[in-house]
Amino acid sequence: MKRFLSAFNTTAARLSALYLILFSACAVFLVFYMTGSAARFLVNETRTAIAEEVRSLGDVYRDRGLRVLVREIDRRSRRPGANLYMVADNAGRILSGNVIALEPGVLDNPGWTERPFVYARFGDDLSVIEDPERAPHALAQVIVVDNGMRILVGRDLGEPQRFREIVRRALITALAFMAAGGFLIWFFVGRRALQRIDRVSEASARIVAGDLSGRLPVSGANDEFDRLSESLNTMIEKISTLNDGLRDVSDSIAHDLKTPLTRMRNRAEVALAGDDKSTDYRTVLEDMIGEADQLIKVFNALLLISRVEAGFSKQKLDEVDLAVIASEVQELYEPLVEDAGMVLVNEVEGPLPIAGKRELIGQAVTNLIDNAIKYGACPNGKITISTSRDDADKMIRLAIADQGQGIPDTDKERVKGRFVRLDESRSKPGSGLGLSLVSAIMSLHGGKLELEDAGPGLKVVLSFPAAKP
Repeated sequence: MKRFLSAFNTTAARLSALYLILFSACAVFLVFYMTGSAARFLVNETRTAIAEEVRSLGDVYRDRGLRVLVREIDRRSRRPGANLYMVADNAGRILSGNVIALEPGVLDNPGWTERPFVYARFGDDLSVIEDPERAPHALAQVIVVDNGMRILVGRDLGEPQRFREIVRRALITALAFMAAGGFLIWFFVGRRALQRIDRVSEASARIVAGDLSGRLPVSGANDEFDRLSESLNTMIEKISTLNDGLRDVSDSIAHDLKTPLTRMRNRAEVALAGDDKSTDYRTVLEDMIGEADQLIKVFNALLLISRVEAGFSKQKLDEVDLAVIASEVQELYEPLVEDAGMVLVNEVEGPLPIAGKRELIGQAVTNLIDNAIKYGACPNGKITISTSRDDADKMIRLAIADQGQGIPDTDKERVKGRFVRLDESRSKPGSGLGLSLVSAIMSLHGGKLELEDAGPGLKVVLSFPAAKP
């Protein structure tokens, strides 16, 4: 019982109860309104029929006299389903008709009776008049003729009363069925919905407690609860991924910053502990400045990624020529590539108009060429910059390919994360933020970053939406 009462503390139960009360009130009002209207219609029809009967008898009285009128009333009262007829003298004694007894006072006032009255026909038990609840009721018109005789013409009101009784019983039955149906719907549907909400609450409590491996239950009914659970599960999955990424980034930052800071401290300590005359302070300071510059580069890269993911997204993109950017980067990096013993080949043909930020796209291309120099170097190797256009999906693709060792398929998605380096020993220069920055830049431009095999080597493809004319 306590569990049953506690169910009404829920919004669903309260709404169901309110809807049931509102519907019941509307049904009761409608039924009583229709019943009253129908009953009034039947009473008006009864009055009209009595008035017609009175006019008919009046014609008989005027044309043929009182004696014939009494005989006509006696004749009509004997017909099956006849109306109520009664002829009484001025003292109230019944002379003719089919009514044997009346409620006292009915014949006192001529005209329509003020309210329905009880009566008894010939053959009825006279005691029925003493029980108004059980006695029949009628509506009549009383006429007083010249000699003081009173004539009553009426009609039984049993039909309107039976109609009201039938409608009231139907209303009570309907309300009972509605209440039973509402309870059954709540028990089999509402209670199940409440149980699902309880399971969602329990799963949410575990997630709030820090268990991001949990997921909200999905029943497979594809209803609003399932759609809400699926949306929240997607959000939780994204949060879990971000947390894992944040944890990895924190570990990587700690590792990448600890090593150069440790080297800087060791060099300073060695310089201070050595002989002042033999110690080359200038060399130590230059090494420390180099380490500091590397740390600044890491922080600048992180800040640029954050700006791309947040600040730059609010700025309007301009129309730029991808071919011009590729040519400028090729002129800038060609000497560096030659120093590494390789050749930089530019196969880009323009114009290639796209919507974007010139400095960010240039940063992305320079990052890729810098990675190709560091990780794709080989004797007499070649780094190629090329483009292609796909009119079907309206994309312009810029590719940078080298002839190095490439990246295994299992690591091609992982290397797009922050501080991810396939060189586990971290002996090669770099911070592991290059591809992460490129990926953020491509997301800003509505494009995507793809890593493919160049056979041999790695081919990095940047896909940009073509600018609208």
